[in-house]
Amino acid sequence: MVEIMLPKNSRVKKGKIWPADKAAPLGKGGKKPKRSKEFKVYRYNPDAGENPTMDTYTVDLDSCGPMVLDALIKIKNEIDPTLAFRRSCREGVCGSCAMNIAGGNTLACTKAINDCSGAISIYPLPHMPVVKDLVPDLTNFYAQYASIQPFLKTKTAEPEKEWQQSPEDRAKLDGLYECILCASCSTACPSYWWNSERYLGPAALLQSYRWLIDSRDEETGERLDDLEDPFRLYRCHTIMNCANTCPKGLNPAQAIGEIKQMMVKRKA
Repeated sequence: MVEIMLPKNSRVKKGKIWPADKAAPLGKGGKKPKRSKEFKVYRYNPDAGENPTMDTYTVDLDSCGPMVLDALIKIKNEIDPTLAFRRSCREGVCGSCAMNIAGGNTLACTKAINDCSGAISIYPLPHMPVVKDLVPDLTNFYAQYASIQPFLKTKTAEPEKEWQQSPEDRAKLDGLYECILCASCSTACPSYWWNSERYLGPAALLQSYRWLIDSRDEETGERLDDLEDPFRLYRCHTIMNCANTCPKGLNPAQAIGEIKQMMVKRKA
């Protein structure tokens, strides 16, 4: 029998159980909270050389905002200042607070606490190196985005004012430009889990298609040449996890399918 060994520090252990509030353990004003919620949060510090843990925090919902990010901020401010996570706009625009909440990738700032039943488990985005706690290392993800050259490429002389585009051509970009690069889709894709070094993933390919169909761009052929590879494009198997998890309601799988059609048509 082949013995399967887990990588070092890969097994998650039971962590610390924290009180609701260090200053007022019973809740705001020393009274027992009428509504409380448990949050089981992934904790990992690579510098400590120890296995990750799942710490349990109890949050008084009567003194907390409605979103999961509100609870995380309350935990950091009032219970455990060592908790690490990313956040910025709190409006579902920047993508900084993407994480795995209650079993699905989403944005903590737009995920309502009331949408989750029971204790809420919170992990960093799956299958990514972890910098600390809920902070994933997105170096490879951003490098892949940069590799598709996400900017207008032209050969003709630049116009005096701006590159013009018809309303019909502009409408083709709807459902593509709204991507906030939160990485929720790519980290929900099994093909990306196993081939993240070579497969560009849903997010990068969605952005690639955004420039491929832009009527102002004049290097469509060169862009398609860059994608003509067994791994960069063709590892997509239309599992649809990307579309199901996208917090902006976009459909990367459809965009990838359109790129494949473009590949076929130019060979015909």
